[in-house]
Amino acid sequence: MKTLNSPKTSPLIQRLQWVFNPLEYMETNVKINRDIFNTQVTGGVGLIFVNSPEGMQELLTRDTKEFYAPGSINEILKPLLGEQSVMLLDGDRHKRQRKLLMPPFHGERMRTYGELILNITQQATAKLKPGQPFIARNAMQEITLAVILQAVFGIYEGSRYDKLKQLITSLLAVTDSPVSSSLLFFTSLQKDWGAWSPWGRFLRMRQKVDQLLFAEIEERRQNWDENRTDILNLMMAARDEDGQPMADEELRDELLTLLVAGHETTATAMAWALYWIHRQPEVYQKLIQELESLPENADPMTIFRLPYLTAVCNEALRIYPVAMLTFPRVTKEPTQLLGYELEANIGLAGCIYLLHHREDLYPEPKQFKPERFLERKFSPYEFLPFGSGARQCIGMALAQFEMKLALAQILLDYDLTLLEKRPVKAARRGVTLSPVGGIKMMMNGKRTPSKSVAIPATV
Repeated sequence: MKTLNSPKTSPLIQRLQWVFNPLEYMETNVKINRDIFNTQVTGGVGLIFVNSPEGMQELLTRDTKEFYAPGSINEILKPLLGEQSVMLLDGDRHKRQRKLLMPPFHGERMRTYGELILNITQQATAKLKPGQPFIARNAMQEITLAVILQAVFGIYEGSRYDKLKQLITSLLAVTDSPVSSSLLFFTSLQKDWGAWSPWGRFLRMRQKVDQLLFAEIEERRQNWDENRTDILNLMMAARDEDGQPMADEELRDELLTLLVAGHETTATAMAWALYWIHRQPEVYQKLIQELESLPENADPMTIFRLPYLTAVCNEALRIYPVAMLTFPRVTKEPTQLLGYELEANIGLAGCIYLLHHREDLYPEPKQFKPERFLERKFSPYEFLPFGSGARQCIGMALAQFEMKLALAQILLDYDLTLLEKRPVKAARRGVTLSPVGGIKMMMNGKRTPSKSVAIPATV
């Protein structure tokens, strides 16, 4: 039986490398074995990285039989998401919560959110001034936060909206950089030394967000309107098999989960897409040509189905996927994977980044080539930017919808210039690989001829 190789550095050094420079860590250690290798990134506890389609398929299809996905693995996220978050639950509790959360993200609901996304994108980009530089990631965050607050939380303009927008932006600053992210990775730093200490400031902001969300939930219960279509309303109306609704604490934690999972990650993916589109003129021209071919009054679903736009978004998500790893699994009993013997209680995670950069799957993997997604169909074990299996990102459909619609609206409305003269590098920002500096661009003005996607005046 083959022996599983591991990096030679100590567990502490490996964890520091993983927190502060995950790209270098992955690129260096994949040389040990491009299919599978052992790591110590979780601090003394082994976590095997699985990097091949065959290994990914085994890991995900044998999910409930030989592997399980304990929510406790995401314990570091509890201070941010709360202990009732679907990301921290397992077993029957996880199944119940996921079943309650899934319906709002499918089918006709997307059409409603589509018109909202296009409106929000137009409002946000209208604030950009011609001839003045802007940071693409910041502009995209403006869009994704408004979508979360309006489509998910169901909160629109007003005092509560403004307060939540400000607090959420400050709260998520804990993931701004590897240094600030270390507050979550190293529990020894989680000391409340008062309102001016890093952890104390985080806890007080979290408490203020909680108060605003509980106030919104209470108002909904007292003034119930079954005709509202926002995701919070749908979550409150949902019932499990025993006819029980979600408690206030569950609703609060799931709202924060959707916020953390859908705000920063989607904004980062959109910023990377803008970067690649404007870095390669031939990609820009092909995409504009496709967008210009849209019929008048094209509905959101028509935009969503555009093949080249889809290929561009997929390629951006391939190079820098929403998450670097799948949700970790643990062996239930001694088993084998790719010919290696594994003991019980061993942690494994599919390394999405390394899988997406395999030369045998994606020739010239560092190059942005949307055509590869038009030339062949990749299996869910070859391309999985949102994870896969029972732990796949719940908000995947909304994120893809938002990404395509927002990019289409921006590109049809405005002429943008990429101001970055050198290739932009990626660095950890929470769970994502974010562009260093946020990507500097400039809005030159309205496109001529301008052809916006027709949308209703009100939603």
